[in-house]
Amino acid sequence: MKLLHIDSSALGAHSVTRELSAAVAARWQDEVPGLTIDYRDLDADPIPHLTGRSLAKADPAEAEESERILQQFLAADVIVLGAPMYNFGIPSTLKAWVDRVAVAGKTFRYTEKGPQGLATGKRAIVASGRGGFHTDAPSDFQEAYLRHVLAFIGVTNVEFVRAEGVAYSPQHRADALAAAHASIPLPLRRAA
Repeated sequence: MKLLHIDSSALGAHSVTRELSAAVAARWQDEVPGLTIDYRDLDADPIPHLTGRSLAKADPAEAEESERILQQFLAADVIVLGAPMYNFGIPSTLKAWVDRVAVAGKTFRYTEKGPQGLATGKRAIVASGRGGFHTDAPSDFQEAYLRHVLAFIGVTNVEFVRAEGVAYSPQHRADALAAAHASIPLPLRRAA
């Protein structure tokens, strides 16, 4: 089994989502024998934003990296995304990654009945950090976007590990992190 771990926070050691995504990956590592983990830090190693030149594959190195990112995603059984809320959405670095894995003909296609996701059978766990409180609020473009784009490419088994209100006070942050850690889903063990 393969797990793809993606972090996108710009806050380094102060990041709530990095702490939570690492905890999710560690739990899977402990619980799933033979699990392999691929890791990418989108802050330390950002992906270029999609441009016309990217689509035209004008830069062979960029085109090769895009294909590698896509293949890494396709090979994963589980995707762990560290996704902080920045200005009510996701970091642009994470959006650049999404643009490399949402590829017509590879992870989705259009049919006479509408779009069809092709990256089925995967599980996604999103470690979400939010300075304020946004669950079920009109200000939440982060979770709604991630649920929608993942489902669009075929990933419908999506769970969120969420820490909200972390900017309110140190106590809010501690309480939110404790609750989020307690909500980390366990891997489902396969029958022997």
